[in-house]
This record gives sequence, C-alpha cells and structure tokens, in this order.
Amino acid sequence: MSDIPSAKGFDSTLSLLRNPYGFIPDTCRALDTDLFATRILLQKTICMTGAAAAEVFYSEDKLVREGSMPGRIQKTLLGEGGVQGLDGEAHRHRKQMFMSLMGTERIAALQGISLHMLDNYAPDWAAADKIVLYGELREILTRAVCAWAGVPLPEAEAKTRTAQLTALFQDAGAVGLKHWRARLSRHSLERWAERIIGQVRDGSLQPQKENALHVIATWSDLNGELLTPKVAAVELLNVLRPTVAVSVFIVQAVHALHQYPHWVQKLKDDESRLEPFVQEVRRLYPFFPAVAARVKSAFEWRGYRFPEGCRVLLDLYGTNTDPRSWDAPQEFRPERFRDRAKNPYDFIPQGGGDHHLDHRCPGEWIAISQMKAFCGYFVNSIDYDVPDQDLELDTKELPPLPKTRFVMSDVRLKNGS
Repeated sequence: MSDIPSAKGFDSTLSLLRNPYGFIPDTCRALDTDLFATRILLQKTICMTGAAAAEVFYSEDKLVREGSMPGRIQKTLLGEGGVQGLDGEAHRHRKQMFMSLMGTERIAALQGISLHMLDNYAPDWAAADKIVLYGELREILTRAVCAWAGVPLPEAEAKTRTAQLTALFQDAGAVGLKHWRARLSRHSLERWAERIIGQVRDGSLQPQKENALHVIATWSDLNGELLTPKVAAVELLNVLRPTVAVSVFIVQAVHALHQYPHWVQKLKDDESRLEPFVQEVRRLYPFFPAVAARVKSAFEWRGYRFPEGCRVLLDLYGTNTDPRSWDAPQEFRPERFRDRAKNPYDFIPQGGGDHHLDHRCPGEWIAISQMKAFCGYFVNSIDYDVPDQDLELDTKELPPLPKTRFVMSDVRLKNGS
C-alpha cells in the first residue's frame, strides 16, 4: 500500500478557512490525486473529491457519521441527537420519518403556501424604493414552513425566529461573536421547539396528522419509545432550518437570472426549463463546501489505507464542478440537465447516495420545488430593476452571497399579481 499524499504544513485549518470551497479540489489538483491527508483542528483528516470518492464516502460499511462532525457545528447547524449523526438501522428508521413528509402532495402544499406569501409581500415591495431580497425571502420561508409544518408562529415572534433560524446555517462556520450568536439561537430555538412538542403530546395543540409537527412529536424510535423532547426539538428544527436556508439558493438563482439575462425569456417561453435552470444553479453556485464522516473499520481504496476512526471530508463543490464528470464545469449551462442520466455521486449539492438509505438530504426535493416556484414568480409575476451594487459572491462566507444580499428596486406587479 502507498502512503496517502499529504498537504503542505502541519495543520490546514487556516487554509480551509481562507478558501473553503477551493482548498480540497485545489490541493488535489496540485498533488494529482483524489485524496490527501492533513490535519483539521489538529485532527488527522483525509480529504476527498470526485464521484468515485463520493461513492466510497456513502458506503455505510466503510464510513459512519457518529462523532464525525466538529462540536461547534453540532452546537449550531445540526444540534445533538438528530438524524445526521445516526448510522445503520437507527438512521434508516429515523430517515423514514423525514421521507414521510416528502410526498408529492405535501411538497406541492408548501409550494402553494410560499407562493401565497409571495403574493402578500409583492405589493409592499412595489410600494418600497428598494428591498433586500435575502432578508425578504428568509422571512417568507420562515412563515411558510411554520404554517406548513403546523408550528404556531405568533406575528410578534416572526422576525426573531427568522433571525434565529438564519443564524444556525449562516453562522455555523463562523468564529467569535457570530458563532456564539448561533449557539444562543440554537439554545433558544430548541427550548421553543420542546415547548411546542410538549403541547402536542399533552393535547393542548393538535396539528393535522400529515403536518411535520405531528409526525415528529408522535414518532417512535426502534425501541418503540417516543423521541425525547430534546431530540424531537432537534428534528423539528431539521425541518424548519433547511427550508429557510433555501433562501440562499433562491438568491443565487435570481443572481443567475441577472448574470445570464437571456434565460429570463427562455423560462418565460418554456416552463419545462425551470428545473434544468435551478439544477445548474445548485451545481455551479457553492453552498456548503464539505461533509464529514469517520472510518468505521480500516479499509483500502485505490491502494491507500484508511485507518479506523480517521475523519474523512468529502468535497461537495469540487465534486459538482469536477471536469471528469462535467463538460466545461465552470460555465453556466442549464441545458446539460435536460436529458442527463442521474448519478447519485457526481451531483451532490445536498449530499449523495440514496435519499432513503444514505445521508442525502431528504429536503432536496423541497429545495428544487421552492426554487422553481420562486424563479417562476420572478420571471412571470413581477418586473424589477437591479441597481448598481457589488454582486460578487463572497466565497469566504458560508454559504456565499453578494455582500449587498441582492438589492432590488422599482418592483412592478404584472399579470394580475
């Protein structure tokens, strides 16, 4: 067996922070390899990129999630005890809970609520000189997902809960005050969600049975017991938080409409182009840079030995733009998704593998549905101007957005909106 190629230096934490989306693919290219060894936060780590690496990463007999995620991410983005940290039968059983919420009718219901919210917000946008799109979208999606999930959201709490849910994903990788703000948001949200779960269980709150709140509050794990209130709260937030995070994808999609304006007319002329368009946004625009796992037991791959317990990072963005899988990977070409055969490992913006069995995000279909609905609305129901601003994506930020958060002006309603 050969030694795994190594990155320069004793620890690569600062290099990863300086270049979160380029560190792994750039280092792999420099070393002419699909993997390399380094230290992240002083811990030995194997970094991998590409479809073949993704297939290994999602092999349950080789890698597990338990104990793989840094504590600072668990205490902000994910919470403790949730589905992301489970493996084997426990993971598959918990995953069924989320997959039960992803039926076609339920996804369509969330889309309908979101579009209704858009109709309510658009007149205010038209009356304003300008709006900051990212802020507006986050509040719309917070209100929409709470209504869809059966979660009570008093008007006085809407802005606070929006800010707290945003902090979980926007500041997950931050340091200093932002990190502590995200941890405080996690603590506050979990207490809020626990109270709501308790109200369902004592009968004082009765959401419809198909609502996420009811499903999670009444779900029993493999031992036949209800989830603990804390774990149920974490899983409820695992429905709310990712849906609000779709606001990033939507801003990126609107950014793409501005950068590639010929696509506006294409989408007006042919609604079937919406899905290829949003898929190309998800492929080319960065979201999270990598996901983590640990080696279950030592194994070999391509002549390299993976030692038991070693942390492994899979490069998401580099895999989505790998020239071995994608022709002209840095060009925006939605047409590539028109007749492309599906591969669960070369297109992994929200994880790879099988939705039911692996750690691929069950909310991926919601993200696609919401992006299509919002893009369709911005193309067909309103006109708007994009004033001069710095629209460069800040790739040191996780996830990357324009510093202006995309300002729109002179919003005009049309088609009876």
